[in-house]
Amino acid sequence: MGTYELYRKSSIGSSLTDSLDELVISRTISPILAVKVLMQFDQSMRDVFSTNLVKVKSRIKGHLHTYRFCDHVWTFILENASFKIKSRVISVDRVKIVACDAKLFYRWKTSSEEL
Repeated sequence: MGTYELYRKSSIGSSLTDSLDELVISRTISPILAVKVLMQFDQSMRDVFSTNLVKVKSRIKGHLHTYRFCDHVWTFILENASFKIKSRVISVDRVKIVACDAKLFYRWKTSSEEL
């Protein structure tokens, strides 16, 4: 999985992947079209989160179980975490947070478009 394909693991990305798999198996669409749709999904998710359209702030508290930094991607695993979004608090036993440096992607994209 590429660095910026991580949104495919979200519930909407997983549903999209399952639906595309069914369409390919039933020969309604080609595998090439399914890959193009997933690539567009990746691009659209990056675009939405890189703009100021998403303005919700949250507070995260929890016990830091594991963290790592590899290939400009931070991964944090928290235990007994709570998320406060506006006035709502959501608690979970364990959560994995993945954070990527979008600036690197756009630098790579710009340089590859120049080729």
